[in-house]
Amino acid sequence: VSTDDKAANERSRAIDRNLRVDGDKQSREVKLLLLGAGESGKSTIVKQMKIIHEDGYSEEECLQYKAVVYSNTLQSLITIVRAMGNLKIDFGSPERAVSDDARQLFSLAGSLDDGEMTQELGDCMKRMWSDKGVQVCFSRSREFQLNDSAQYYLDALERLTEHHYVPTQQDVLRTRVKTTGIVEVHFNFKGLTFKIAFLKFLLPQSEWVHPTLLMFDVGGQRSERKKWIHCFEGVTAIIFCVALSAYDLVLAEDEEMNRMHESMKLFDSICNNKWFTETSIILFLNKKDLFEVKILKSPLTICFPEYPGQNTYEEAAAYIQLQFEDLNK
Repeated sequence: VSTDDKAANERSRAIDRNLRVDGDKQSREVKLLLLGAGESGKSTIVKQMKIIHEDGYSEEECLQYKAVVYSNTLQSLITIVRAMGNLKIDFGSPERAVSDDARQLFSLAGSLDDGEMTQELGDCMKRMWSDKGVQVCFSRSREFQLNDSAQYYLDALERLTEHHYVPTQQDVLRTRVKTTGIVEVHFNFKGLTFKIAFLKFLLPQSEWVHPTLLMFDVGGQRSERKKWIHCFEGVTAIIFCVALSAYDLVLAEDEEMNRMHESMKLFDSICNNKWFTETSIILFLNKKDLFEVKILKSPLTICFPEYPGQNTYEEAAAYIQLQFEDLNK
């Protein structure tokens, strides 16, 4: 056998070995696509995976979220104060003192730019949050756009404004940053390597680091969807997230559209899409804790006028589930 033939045979064997390795990788690879409308909790699920399966966030990583925690907290309070004007709600404390605090709140907001909260701003926020008028406005938060974690952070202002504050795992979990596309999170579970990817720009599969399982959390806002609807043919399963608590809210980008109705439209377009005819779809009803509290004071008929049942968690959640299941044709 000539030298050229030996070299050709070796190249052929190398190609065969690579094909076998790639085949083994693909046989162990499960691709999950995490979808849902905006603010349905997709990013939170990804963070929970990291906390549960990858020893959570280190202190250094938690500190990187400090500015986000502060920003979410401040913006939530500012949103409530602004909504008071629109809803014609007065402050509960003596007008002059609270008006001064409100002006101070807006003037000090820029001091967060360095990622730290001054004592002056922290004290101002605590006084504002304790005001009865602010609390009344917060109780009507379904009438304006407010971060789900607003109460969690504002109730924790005493802790958040401590001098050496370090965000907890729960603080990090509740942060809200709009997902525009896809970012990656890796974790190991029972000897398998999982990868949750939120790529800001969709990359060809050849550029992915091949893990055992890929989970994609894709931005839910309308402007993002056209980027991914046709890009994930061949995924093993889709996890579709629905925020149960969104039934009485409207979209940030379209205040005429109920969020639950928008989620149903999106689910319909996914489960009946030609790209996913062979794909299993898992319906994940999320934000149960918020829904359990809300359903007692905000009726499901806001979203479904024909709803005949009681406003209890079990009955209302079962009805919502049925509405989504009926869309799967």
